[in-house]
Amino acid sequence: MLSCKANKFKEASARGRSINTMAFLSLRDIKKSYFLGKEEFPVLKGIDLDFELGEFVSILGESGGGKSTLMNIIGGLDRNFNGSVTINGATLDHSKEKQMDEYRRGTIGYIYQSYNLVSHLTVLENVLVSLDMTTLTRAERTARAKELLTQVGLADQIKKHPNQLSGGQKQRVAIARALAADPQIIIADEPTGALDSKNTKEVLAILDDIAAQGKLVIAVTHSQEVADYGTRIVHLADGQIDGDTRLKAAYPVSGAVTSIPDKPLPASASYSTAWRHLKYNWKQNGIIILGTAIGLFAVLLFSGLGNGVKSYINDQVTSLANPTAVSIMRNTVDDKKSPNVDRAQKAQQALATDYEHTLISQKQLDQIAAVKHVKSVEPAYQFSGAQLTLNGHKGQAAAYQTWTDGYSSDVIKSGHKPGNGEILIDKSFAETITSDTKSLIGKKLTIEFAAFKAGNVPVRVTQTLTVSGIADGGQSGPMFAANFTTMKDALSKAGALTDASLAEAYVDDVKNVKAAGKAIDAIKTDDGKRALVGITIGSLLDTINTIVSLASNVLAAIAGISLLVSALMIIATMYMSVAERTKEIGILRALGESKKDIRRLFTSESVLIGLISAGVALILVYVLGVGLLNSALYKIASFNMIQITTGNIIFAVVVALVIAYLAALLPSRMAARLNPIDALSAD
Repeated sequence: MLSCKANKFKEASARGRSINTMAFLSLRDIKKSYFLGKEEFPVLKGIDLDFELGEFVSILGESGGGKSTLMNIIGGLDRNFNGSVTINGATLDHSKEKQMDEYRRGTIGYIYQSYNLVSHLTVLENVLVSLDMTTLTRAERTARAKELLTQVGLADQIKKHPNQLSGGQKQRVAIARALAADPQIIIADEPTGALDSKNTKEVLAILDDIAAQGKLVIAVTHSQEVADYGTRIVHLADGQIDGDTRLKAAYPVSGAVTSIPDKPLPASASYSTAWRHLKYNWKQNGIIILGTAIGLFAVLLFSGLGNGVKSYINDQVTSLANPTAVSIMRNTVDDKKSPNVDRAQKAQQALATDYEHTLISQKQLDQIAAVKHVKSVEPAYQFSGAQLTLNGHKGQAAAYQTWTDGYSSDVIKSGHKPGNGEILIDKSFAETITSDTKSLIGKKLTIEFAAFKAGNVPVRVTQTLTVSGIADGGQSGPMFAANFTTMKDALSKAGALTDASLAEAYVDDVKNVKAAGKAIDAIKTDDGKRALVGITIGSLLDTINTIVSLASNVLAAIAGISLLVSALMIIATMYMSVAERTKEIGILRALGESKKDIRRLFTSESVLIGLISAGVALILVYVLGVGLLNSALYKIASFNMIQITTGNIIFAVVVALVIAYLAALLPSRMAARLNPIDALSAD
């Protein structure tokens, strides 16, 4: 069997009848029946016909005689019949859908009684639909479409939509579209059935001129007047040919017939058509877009809020503490699976109940200093329940601790960090004494706290120190701190244990903090147990951020329910669109578009809805969230609480596209499966 590629048909036909004795189009023993249950109703009962280029053949007959069925078989729309159709010696295989798509795309041009123009496309765009499946450049396609519209007298109507045209004008557009891809066969289905006498004569003259140009024109009609205009009349009655009359000779065909190579419809054309339909029905689609955008906006807003809260907490914590520091305590927990935060809490509790076993030896300090990336180590103390006396005013410090470089200097609001014999006091305590807290700097403060001797025997320690500065511990609580030397001297004088109960290790780079913390955790005692527990700002923030992320993700998920509703709206819209555009689907299939092209047409429109929705959502979140809401929250926290990241933007776009694409899958598959003949007959 010969190939039926449309371009091959065109090339073969271009050689002309003078060098080819066989008929251009041959039908042999064409039979077609419809069935109602098991009962058979024959429509075509063995049709044998030959057609030549240059003919204007009218297939005449009454309604129900099989004319339209025969037309659909010739045009490659009806694939379920018996018999053979041959084009220039190449027998078509109607069982191969792809071959039929190529055949219609490159060889057939349709003109319908009801015009079958695509309502949301302009006159020019209706003609370009056929040209999109040719190898012409965009400029060449536009030029050819305009030239054809000029030839049919519509040069001044190209920007109008079909509903703005008269019946005669619509039929002229249909003729221009049928000729656009330069097909060799023009099939006209009752081309003048909806026209007045004046327009009828003009359309018949155009069809006759098309035949004169060397093409085969087949007009299906029940009008004797129309049939008499052609070169030949084939009369069809009750599924059989009962007459084949030659009215005049076929027009001569030269050997210089031109052709335009065809190609499958590019994806860009589907997106272009989808965009035009989207704009044409912008009110209906606008509601869907807005609904989807609101859902995406809510997800983005809560994600941005989560980002902002985490950033705020990170900012607050790192403003109080050195991010390169690892806070170290003695490990008091044997459970190897216990997380560091829990170990630190147990160690903190042991400071009051088993102080002697929470001390860090000099050997362990040296081991910490030897850890890779650790620059230096500072020993430290922490005691609870200290009693304070300043200027005759008494108070209590929840914790009295060692000032180390692990604290940020930002906590010191006035004065300086404590030197030997000095103490840094908290702003809250200072304000109970005087509103002029700076005036307390240089004053003497007596502090009394409980320490321990060997065997965890309590001992009272009393110091008189000079106030070096005023601190604001903020989220970490009131701060009362002296340097290590000052605290050690006091412990020594009181006969208390002087080994450090805490330590701070300083790492060379923030990126190495976690690695150093793990190495410190790995230090063992002589009996092989974990000796120490290291807490970093990062580990604390990880815990906090996990909680914040969980909360923001839950809120985003709740907001995401609206996206499910949006998906259902898109599905409903696509199903309605398929129903409304059934005839358009039939038109596009008749022009040669494949099932794949039809699927892509609807998924393209849905994807465009998703993409636009994402764009609208981003505008909303930046205007309402980043703009207005951030401004309101900034007055409270002096921080931008809504922070949209590039990842959030990418996520929103991807989610919108995925939802839109998935929502269109079933409707688009339904559209692609429509029978072109049934689709064309839809109201």
